[in-house]
Amino acid sequence: MLRPTTLLLGFALALFGTPSADAQPPVKIRVAWVAPVSNWASILLEKKELAKHMGQSYVMEPVRYAGTPPMVTALASGELEVANLAYSTLAIAIKNAGIDDLRVIAHEFRDGVPGRYTQEYMVLADGPIKSAQDLKGKVVASNAAGSAVDVAMRAMLRKNGLEDKRDYTVLETPFPTMRAMLAEKKVDLIPAVLPFSLDPELRKVGRTLFLQRDAIGETEMIVWAVRKPFIDKNRAAMADFMEDTLRIVHWYLDPANQKAAAEIAAKVTKQPAERFSWVFTENDYYRDPNMLPNLEALQRNLDMTTDLGFVEGKLDVAKYTDLTIVKEAAARLK
Repeated sequence: MLRPTTLLLGFALALFGTPSADAQPPVKIRVAWVAPVSNWASILLEKKELAKHMGQSYVMEPVRYAGTPPMVTALASGELEVANLAYSTLAIAIKNAGIDDLRVIAHEFRDGVPGRYTQEYMVLADGPIKSAQDLKGKVVASNAAGSAVDVAMRAMLRKNGLEDKRDYTVLETPFPTMRAMLAEKKVDLIPAVLPFSLDPELRKVGRTLFLQRDAIGETEMIVWAVRKPFIDKNRAAMADFMEDTLRIVHWYLDPANQKAAAEIAAKVTKQPAERFSWVFTENDYYRDPNMLPNLEALQRNLDMTTDLGFVEGKLDVAKYTDLTIVKEAAARLK
């Protein structure tokens, strides 16, 4: 006579099937970010209830970096799956680090689009620097050599006849420390990026000397880049991940959710919510709702990185782009 527990086990197996020895755990996808709120990975998990596939086909882990250049090392060592690279570090990763299997799969935001925010380069409001030429012999701040804001700054200074080491000194420091570095006169110029550029305390001590749009025009500022072998091995999981990401991105970009988005930004940055009335509005960077990059702008940006001497030789962005996953994800949401 069968015991009750045996009957229950048999019923469960008939209903759900025998567990497969080949069942695969969810794919781990580590996604990089630098600036809170501005980079999607810093706030995606705040709306994880919209991520229908998370925990099933994939798990996401946000990883913070001081700038985009350290992500190149992480990609090379297999410590990162999705890097939110600047146009400049994309070129450095492929040309200098030899990661020629890197593929642009999506974008985060674009700088310099008419009617949208463009990054600011600030000096002391009551200081002697009135033009870029006045930075000769001075110290300028950068979050990391070769980062997007770093390259744009160098491009503007070159337009004004100034070259690194010969005419000015670069001091690397994280974005959160830059206001203090400027106020304490440890540096003479800082790149001010969202959300730090709208800090009321920074506005008290600093003023804008020039804009990134003035330096290099429209910029495909940050793109998501993944190594091709990872894409090939995990394409289904990546499509699920991008579907969930787009669903969350659409929520953030919906004007009806702006107040709630500002509250999330406040939570993440530990700042008052009223400071984020700009987030995901026309006062923010331009963000394509389906995360599609402007490849023409990106090509111009990559060419500039070569012209400034960060990499040797031109890079054809079309060879290093795969938008099939993000396009499939967008089609799923229609």
